[in-house]
Amino acid sequence: MRLKLLLTLALITGLHGLAQPAAAEEAVGAYLAATQARYNSDYDAEAKYFSEVLVRDPNNPAVLESASAAYLRLGQLDKALPMAQKIEEAELRSQVANIVLTAADASTEDFDALIKRAEDERGIGDLADGLMVAWSHLGKGDMDAALATFDEVSKQRGVKNFVLYHKALALASVGDFESADAIFSGAEQGPVQNTRRGMIAWSQILSQLDRNQDALDQLGNAFGNNRDPEISALKDQLAAGESIPFSLIQSPKDGLAEVFYSIGQALAVDSGENYTLFYSRAAQALKPDHIDAIILSAELLEALQQYDLATAAYKSVPTDHPAFFMAELGRADALRRSEKTDAAIEVLSRLSESHADLPLVHVSTGDLHRQLEQFAEAVPAYDLAVEIYSELENEQWFVYYVRGISHERLGNWENAEADFRKALEINPDQPDVLNYLGYTMVEKRVNFDEALNMIERAVDARPDSGYIVDSLGWVLYRLGRYDESIGHMERAAELEPVDPILNDHLGDVLWAVGRKTEAIFQWKRALSFYDEDNPSPDIDPDRVRRKLEVGLDEVLAEEGAEPLATSANDNN
Repeated sequence: MRLKLLLTLALITGLHGLAQPAAAEEAVGAYLAATQARYNSDYDAEAKYFSEVLVRDPNNPAVLESASAAYLRLGQLDKALPMAQKIEEAELRSQVANIVLTAADASTEDFDALIKRAEDERGIGDLADGLMVAWSHLGKGDMDAALATFDEVSKQRGVKNFVLYHKALALASVGDFESADAIFSGAEQGPVQNTRRGMIAWSQILSQLDRNQDALDQLGNAFGNNRDPEISALKDQLAAGESIPFSLIQSPKDGLAEVFYSIGQALAVDSGENYTLFYSRAAQALKPDHIDAIILSAELLEALQQYDLATAAYKSVPTDHPAFFMAELGRADALRRSEKTDAAIEVLSRLSESHADLPLVHVSTGDLHRQLEQFAEAVPAYDLAVEIYSELENEQWFVYYVRGISHERLGNWENAEADFRKALEINPDQPDVLNYLGYTMVEKRVNFDEALNMIERAVDARPDSGYIVDSLGWVLYRLGRYDESIGHMERAAELEPVDPILNDHLGDVLWAVGRKTEAIFQWKRALSFYDEDNPSPDIDPDRVRRKLEVGLDEVLAEEGAEPLATSANDNN
């Protein structure tokens, strides 16, 4: 049976030509390991094992493509290239190979090859190829051909704004700032959708036209009081009357890198991280100091749970770059997710000193301590964030909310309630705050009517949140309105079927309405879902076990709590 499996796998992977059974078995083992690594998005292992397979079967097209893809996702275009070339030499169609080969031609500024690749339909796709050709014409010194190509590509459905952005960058890169401004402002063909990079580019363009105040106005409209260091520094320079050079795109090669990055940024919304990573890594290969591409790659890797690779990417952002603080926040989060919490705390501690004027840094520090249930350390970090805000801003609701949670966990109810109510003063209908404050008041047996009103508003805002629906059922239970509660509790358990707290609550309500057999079943479910390694303060497993032994009524009596308001029929 084992030999049959090996032979079958060997045939599938094209390894049947190997002379020795031992060699075939080793190759199959490497292939299986590579396949598992690909499933886990472990690109280092995937590249390693597929490369081992290629030593024994160097022309296997599927393995060539997989290995090339893994190396590109690692950001190693040089290692991905030979495999992509073999695929093309074999006249096989491969999107991965085309991306690698296009990126390689762009990195060497082989503009003729890029144009020929698009003409031969060996490129990436209509939009990417069209933009590559336009920038290639500019690289060859033919601006007229470049502009004509941008205009032709813009006729494709749904991409006009995207192409106009690149056309404006191309015009600005050769010093035609008036024409670039006409595109960004919408005076030429309607307003362009302005991204963060687009707004930075337009501000640089306006400054080159001696229109610093217009640039300041546009940045103010787009970002308001955003404390992004790069935007803040740009505003300061503009306000000081400095002439800001146009630096976003300094060469046609930079433009080609921007094609990969901007398409990757668009793909990040709907496409999978594995695919989008091709584009961000290609942009980095063309322009190693493309910080936005680096951060995009890091974010994609973090989403793929490749925390070591994400940490390395974040760490590659230079300390003197305005985006350094964002990269460090990302690195701390990746370290936390990989359970390197001491390292994450160290990163945020240093950042709190170097970027002490940024509230987000202190909020992130507080969040990390809160997630680690270090609430006493979280509160001072949130305090610093609140102090830094010079005026009341809408985003502050979150700081008061999470500080309130920390105070509540520490038993400082007066401070917690004050923070929750301050959060609601800023954002009156925020469902998370309404739910947390309402639920906590229910647990403390205070302000039941107000709590019910808050939770009902939260449910109206998020009717599909199991936790919020649970809160509504729980407050009705606490009010002794068991028949009204049961439907909400059952709905909550449907929405979050494996949550131990919700199942425990449902068991209590079922007991209260006399459905005791079902209640016992739900308490058992609650215990089965309880994670002893990650205990929750919202459920006591020993109390649940005691309910299974003697029932809810006896437990309430032992605790000196009020008995259930009514005695329903026993359905046993």
